[in-house]
Amino acid sequence: MTILTPLFAVFGIMLLGTLVQKLKLLPVDTDQVLNQYVYYIAFPAIMLIALAQQPIGEILQWGFIAGYSTAMVITYLVCLGLSLLANPKQHAVAAIRALNATFGNTAFIGIPLLIILFPQQQSALVAAAIASLLSVLMFAVALVSMELATNTQRQHHALVIMAMAVGKNPIVIGSLIGVGISALEIKLPSGLALMIQQIGNTSSPCALFAIGMVLAKAMRYQKDSSVFSPKNFIELSLINLFKLVIQPALVYFMLCRFGVSGDYLIMGVILSALPTAASVYLLAQRYNTQASTSAQGILFGTLVTFFSLPILESLVRTHA
Repeated sequence: MTILTPLFAVFGIMLLGTLVQKLKLLPVDTDQVLNQYVYYIAFPAIMLIALAQQPIGEILQWGFIAGYSTAMVITYLVCLGLSLLANPKQHAVAAIRALNATFGNTAFIGIPLLIILFPQQQSALVAAAIASLLSVLMFAVALVSMELATNTQRQHHALVIMAMAVGKNPIVIGSLIGVGISALEIKLPSGLALMIQQIGNTSSPCALFAIGMVLAKAMRYQKDSSVFSPKNFIELSLINLFKLVIQPALVYFMLCRFGVSGDYLIMGVILSALPTAASVYLLAQRYNTQASTSAQGILFGTLVTFFSLPILESLVRTHA
């Protein structure tokens, strides 16, 4: 199946959410309710059941984990360094820029996209779960950086802040439960497994619909902003160059170096080439740092992905 088919399906559902939000057919806070449902219930359910039904050997894809994480760390550090060169001592700004260039939407877009592109393959959910967990770790690193840069009266040590960020994440919790069930070779009762599976199956359409509604709000909020100023346009372009081109290239190179090939190689590149997740904007908003630029970058990257991802997918399939 060509990636254009699932891309049309994914962006079609997002567009529907955007139109519904524009036309005010649902309550204004519907996107928040859907996001909370997907984040706290549906995604943990799909991660849990997908991992629980896989042999532990299939989950522990060490080459994939090592290659994907190495590429993420390199991208993060390079962007962090370049930002500090351009704006010395602005560590919070640098952390947000680096996270924008690293933290892709592997859950809300990646999972639906891989499910459609690789039907009936549990490995697609395994790859998405690994990428999402690694992204959560990068998010925790950025969160600690923000705390160190902006909060001089913080109550917890940096490692405690990081552990709390990871340990409270529902996707991490669901994934760890699934890995535990797999490792212990526990067979879930068929009724319980079906219930969790059905809840998990609602994650993809709800997540995409919610993203469309969020983008509609973001476009309304950003329409009078300075997105087209030369300085802002250059910053957005550089961030998305790293996110949509350089990081996927690094992922491809590192996965090959660690002996990953076939579908896992293709899935790794696709997951790394997704636009920045909305969580980065929420973090930027929380610390009042680069919030507007983050929102604009997510909008810009989401639009560019529709054209960049088919090109990257075609290239990686040719050389996989």
